[in-house]
Amino acid sequence: MPFVKTDFPGLMVFEPKVFEDSRGYFFESYNENTFSTEGVAIKFVQDNQAQSSYGVIRGLHYQLNPHAQIKLIRVLSGAIVDVAVDIRKGSPTYGKVFELELSAANKKQLLIPQGFAHGYSVISSTAEVFYKCDEFYHKETEGGIMYNDAALNINWQIPADKAIISEKDLKHPVLHNCINNFTF
Repeated sequence: MPFVKTDFPGLMVFEPKVFEDSRGYFFESYNENTFSTEGVAIKFVQDNQAQSSYGVIRGLHYQLNPHAQIKLIRVLSGAIVDVAVDIRKGSPTYGKVFELELSAANKKQLLIPQGFAHGYSVISSTAEVFYKCDEFYHKETEGGIMYNDAALNINWQIPADKAIISEKDLKHPVLHNCINNFTF
């Protein structure tokens, strides 16, 4: 099966079957039937794409209920360290961090359920990241956690003097103080 379950309830890695020959490769990055067979019935309503250079750290972001999002993340070019933090109160993995390298080369995708904060760092010279969402963006319900919260101890694989972080992301609270309406 193309889905690899993680130790985090609902968080899965999707590894599509890639067909390669002398012409190149082909794979289905999303197929509703494949996902449904695995019990993943999602209606995606928005696609987002971002290009960033080495050292950029984006996140950690989430949207609060009632506009919480499920995300399916993949990399079109380059490589990133993708990070998901379980912020569902009562979850056995609450406050734990999941890190995975996603790249154009490995073609892995990360399916992040509602109740996780998400972010990534660019570890190649540039990277293009594409992700599907099952809910539209709503500014009034956006939330965030400080990317360098010591309690999370995230390894972004970027030296501190090379990190590029937006002003907005530098103002997020630590997990302990974040606004959160997720329960497991």
